[in-house]
Amino acid sequence: MIPIRNKKKNLQVTVDEMRNFAFAYVEKYAPSKQQLKTYLLKKYMRISATNVKKKDVNRLIDIVLSDLEKNKFINDQFYSESKAKSMIQRGNSINKIRNYLLGKGIKDEFIKDTMEKIKEDNSDQDFFSAIKICKRKRIGPARTEDNRTLFYKKDISLLARNGFDFETSKKVMNLDKDEYLKIISLL
Repeated sequence: MIPIRNKKKNLQVTVDEMRNFAFAYVEKYAPSKQQLKTYLLKKYMRISATNVKKKDVNRLIDIVLSDLEKNKFINDQFYSESKAKSMIQRGNSINKIRNYLLGKGIKDEFIKDTMEKIKEDNSDQDFFSAIKICKRKRIGPARTEDNRTLFYKKDISLLARNGFDFETSKKVMNLDKDEYLKIISLL
């Protein structure tokens, strides 16, 4: 015989269950607060009974999130800085980093702090990131001299799609091969 699961869970069991889901997710993915909240909401609404209200679940999730934040398991400031650092190493523009962090639900104050730290470290970060993109995609100054004029429009549009402004893109595209190689050797 199949047992029927109609008994109501008490609040402590539900909070402990959510905390366990949260710990497992944090251990695996290192998410932002908003990502974890979305995950818990989806997870709990999928496994819970239909008589549970979304507002009650949100309240429980907020309790779990505040507890995790207090114990420093999730920290949006750290998340913002670490993601920005890894994206800079990959050659992403400051605009792309800002939009990524906004999409992950990071607060504006943390994003502003992160952007200021990036600009403190290197005033022309977009220029060097654009050069990294050129090296990785073999565009612009990384192309042979014969093909540079043919693919100029395509290359500059690729840089624009990666979040670089027109001035930075133009500056990178007009680099000589020798200057480009010197900059690459420094990176």
